[in-house]
Amino acid sequence: MTTLKTNVILPGDSIELMNSLPAKSVDMIFADPPYNMQLGGELFRPDSSFVEGVTDEWDQFSDARAYDDFTTAWLTAAKRVLKDDGTLTVIGSYHNIFRVGYILQNLGFWILNDILWIKDNPMPNMKGTRLCNAHETLIWCSKSRNAKYTFNYEAMKAFNEDKQLRSDWYMPICSGHERLKDENGNKLHSTQKPEALLYRLLMMTTKPGDIVLDPFFGTGTTGAVAKRLGRKFIGMERELRYIKGAEKRINAIVPISDPSALRMSCKRKEPRIPFGTVLEYGLLQAGDWLFDAKQHFAAKVRSDGSLLADNISGSIHKVGAALQGLPSCNGWTFWHFEKRCHDLEVIDTLRQKLRMKLFAA
Repeated sequence: MTTLKTNVILPGDSIELMNSLPAKSVDMIFADPPYNMQLGGELFRPDSSFVEGVTDEWDQFSDARAYDDFTTAWLTAAKRVLKDDGTLTVIGSYHNIFRVGYILQNLGFWILNDILWIKDNPMPNMKGTRLCNAHETLIWCSKSRNAKYTFNYEAMKAFNEDKQLRSDWYMPICSGHERLKDENGNKLHSTQKPEALLYRLLMMTTKPGDIVLDPFFGTGTTGAVAKRLGRKFIGMERELRYIKGAEKRINAIVPISDPSALRMSCKRKEPRIPFGTVLEYGLLQAGDWLFDAKQHFAAKVRSDGSLLADNISGSIHKVGAALQGLPSCNGWTFWHFEKRCHDLEVIDTLRQKLRMKLFAA
């Protein structure tokens, strides 16, 4: 059993390498395994120019059974090295993702979401015999059904302009300066993933300092993004030319040095502040009036932190819900106080002031 080292690229077979690592030692695994595309013959554009498809030796399997055995072996090794509350995300296309999903479930992984990476600029279907294949599928899963996995919900909502992030992700394929080239100017790796995809995924499923494992490291997209975002990485790759390209790429990355810039929104884990504490610290007084944003409703603050409005009394949440005829209401974002010059400000700003005062590190 080897000692766990991070921010390294381990050369060799990923299954053997994962089996050599300590059990339950990594927080998140991103896997971009061979798709087993089994492309038949060469492909040409209508102008007779050659299309560089995925014809690499590492994507070749004798039959579906051989691919299933390979998938079972690497997923078994991945499950052993993943922490109990860790997650695994695997990406694939229609060639392989359904087989991978079936094996994931057989091994006891719990599927949390499937995510569609919808490509803004997909390669067209040159022969015109099928639909243009414009997406790939990511399966995001926890190690077990009851795992307390990381999902940075609030951070991703802020990332998405205060809207809940959906499972359809629109972004272009890797191209331009981001695409690594070999000494002849050709793309170094046939299936290099865009950094934008890994940025979103690592932001969603990991915390700063977490260890991210990529058993099919290729040209190091996972490592590059992990370094930039203050995560640790372990890459595994058997092709020396990919390792050299990944090392050069990752060495050029300048990580975010300001710890506060890496901090993510997480309201669910913020210290609880009762509304009564706002009164204790004099930010509001008994007898003050609160209003909704459009001033359709008004309620008087009482000394015990309850509200009174139209003979309805109770917490900021209960009164807000009752006035609207709703089953529930977040009183912190519903109610506003008169700040000055008749301007209204949401009472949640008072809660944030108290958090800064009482819990600032």
